[in-house]
Amino acid sequence: MTNILYNKKILIGITASIAIYKSLELIRLFIKSGAKVKVVMSEEAKKFISPLTFEAISQNRVLHQGSEDWGGDLNHIDTGKWADLFVIAPATANTINKLSNGIADNLLLQTALAYDRVKIIAPAANTRMFENPITQTSLKMLKLINYKIIEPQTKLLACNDEGKGALADIKDIFYICARELLKESFWENRKVVVSGGGTVEKIDSVRFISNFSSGKMAKSLSLALYLKGASVCLVTTKVFDDLPNEIHTIDVENSEEMQEYLTDCIRSAKKGVLTKPTLMDSSNPELIQKKPYLFMAAAVSDYLPKFPQEGKIKKEQIGDEWNLVLKKNRDILKSLDKSGIISVGFKAETDENEAIKNAQNMLKEKKLDAVCLNVLGEENGFGSDLNEIDFITEKDFVKLSLGDKLSISFRITKEAKRLDANSDQ
Repeated sequence: MTNILYNKKILIGITASIAIYKSLELIRLFIKSGAKVKVVMSEEAKKFISPLTFEAISQNRVLHQGSEDWGGDLNHIDTGKWADLFVIAPATANTINKLSNGIADNLLLQTALAYDRVKIIAPAANTRMFENPITQTSLKMLKLINYKIIEPQTKLLACNDEGKGALADIKDIFYICARELLKESFWENRKVVVSGGGTVEKIDSVRFISNFSSGKMAKSLSLALYLKGASVCLVTTKVFDDLPNEIHTIDVENSEEMQEYLTDCIRSAKKGVLTKPTLMDSSNPELIQKKPYLFMAAAVSDYLPKFPQEGKIKKEQIGDEWNLVLKKNRDILKSLDKSGIISVGFKAETDENEAIKNAQNMLKEKKLDAVCLNVLGEENGFGSDLNEIDFITEKDFVKLSLGDKLSISFRITKEAKRLDANSDQ
């Protein structure tokens, strides 16, 4: 993964839950993404995994009762000052209830009490303990006092009870924490629609027309926009299971479905209706004032079969030659109602000499605010993890040199900010 959290400082609080071993994977993801990680443990947590294990993976000394040192910076005050983000994962019901009441009878709780920025909690507890009215009241209280709660999963627990209380997926905890560190006021809560993948146009029940689009650029762009704070709806023919759950993904197949869902998503975004209600608070008028964005990265088929068939067409029926009749497809991007939104199209070209002129024509003909031009080459062909983009508007031309698609996506979000003249940059 790109070093999206390069030099960010993350403090992880570890409590005495059977899910403690999953925290090792969370630390690994943070470090892999470029972050610096420190750990503070409760004494009870040390009964599950020793501090030495966390020191080995975090590459930093662990703060616990036996290591606190007021002669240096390994104490609950200085460690908190060091961190850009404090996440407690797993957080037991005991820890949750103590936090809500300001109790600080161990080092982890003392660190949390002294930490005055946003704290993230990922509960892990038996269903009865988690759903106990006292715990639920504590969670409501914590939400009011600068804590963010990552809801646990419903599944078979270690105690063989089935219900809500299992630690959230580590991937989701990672992305929520990353978003907290990377979000920008410009993108935060702004509604964005992204399309991706190549459409599949049916010939018969077993054959189709499509293209080589992998959907990777749309995936990376959706992730970058989410991490910047946007409320993202991804309409795609390619489904990826490693995106954050909070990215609302709509799986489509052909161009007709693509247009239908894009139309619905754009209409909802312009009205201020949420594509996924849990993503933001629609009662906040500031959220409705932000102009939505459309990033059309999908590769829609230019032509489609004129007479699609049900069932399989037998080769005996076709003969030695098949004159497949195609008809010109509708131009989805041109036909979408783009009034009141900022629209960015994507264009792939193979002829470098004609590419820029074609992109400029696309900008005018489809009434776009910008075009991301990708001149395909050996390093940035279809399916590649690399890309090189020319970000073209009516007024200027910015070259985004070759890089991995997530890095390029972050650079696109930076350039795209300039398209909203009514927002503070």
